[in-house]
Amino acid sequence: MLGVAALYELNGKRGELTGASAELAHLRIFWLFVAIVVELISYVAWGQLQRQLLAAGGTGMTFPSAFGLSLGAGAIANSLPGGTAFAALYSFRFYRRSGADATVAGWVLLATLVCSSLTLCILAAVGVALAFGQSSNFGLVGSILTSLVLAVLADALVLQRGWLHRLTVTTVRGSRRLVGHPTIESQMRLEALFARLGVVRMTWLSFVVAVLWAFSLWAFDCAALAASFQAVGAEVPWRGLLLTYGASQLAVNLPITPGGLGVVEGTITIALVAFGGAERSIVPAVLCYRIVSFWGFLPVGWTGWAAMGVRSRRQDRAALAELATLADSPATQSTRTSS
Repeated sequence: MLGVAALYELNGKRGELTGASAELAHLRIFWLFVAIVVELISYVAWGQLQRQLLAAGGTGMTFPSAFGLSLGAGAIANSLPGGTAFAALYSFRFYRRSGADATVAGWVLLATLVCSSLTLCILAAVGVALAFGQSSNFGLVGSILTSLVLAVLADALVLQRGWLHRLTVTTVRGSRRLVGHPTIESQMRLEALFARLGVVRMTWLSFVVAVLWAFSLWAFDCAALAASFQAVGAEVPWRGLLLTYGASQLAVNLPITPGGLGVVEGTITIALVAFGGAERSIVPAVLCYRIVSFWGFLPVGWTGWAAMGVRSRRQDRAALAELATLADSPATQSTRTSS
């Protein structure tokens, strides 16, 4: 409903959008540069989050690979209808190429989701605290706090696999007693799955580091929004900024347009105006933010995707050449002769 309302409102604000385009012609270059830099740092944090979780599963990944992964996955998510699903598939295949087995790769995907969801809810909860008087009027307090509790439970279950294992076993056994399903074979497959997840070593320190990277992902992206206000010469509406930003990121996940195009712009604008902001300054600032985080990012993201593809093909060719060399080596030839 929030996304539909945002699109409706944007359609009725064409005059303001036209005026905003004129405002963008007088950007402050320094603050525009700050917005670009902090947006790039946000993608670095996303890559480092996945790198940290892969390390917990015993799989290494270099810093450039993690950054390239975040750029490529971001480009896919922001360009295609249902891009989030395609980005998840791209990330899963990337994990597999990095050496993770299918079970660990799936766990990293899920753990990335719950870490990012938890920290986004925390950011929105801080926004509720900063704007408590007005946010309570919008009925956001209950929904934000409920989302936060659910995110904490999801993190506890996914990252602390002992709890998840015990809960799953108890649920399966209870279900078998009541309805006779799942079968013994299905229970054995679940046990084998948890056995494979035993390679994951998520200590409390690595958990905290992962959460900090996830929080940095949202914090630096939100900083790009704040810098965009400075770039257009407007005052940053700090009181409603975090809460509005959290709502806009929820709107990104609505399967309406790729990357929340139109929905995000409308969500942020409507919410900040409702918090008492001046629409004349909010609209150009939001458009500046979206140029940095969406339109300006797309060529960078697809370049990163292409670079990672070229690198993968080179690695494949090098591996094939190494296998051919081993096959033609004297030791291999003597082994074949003796056999």
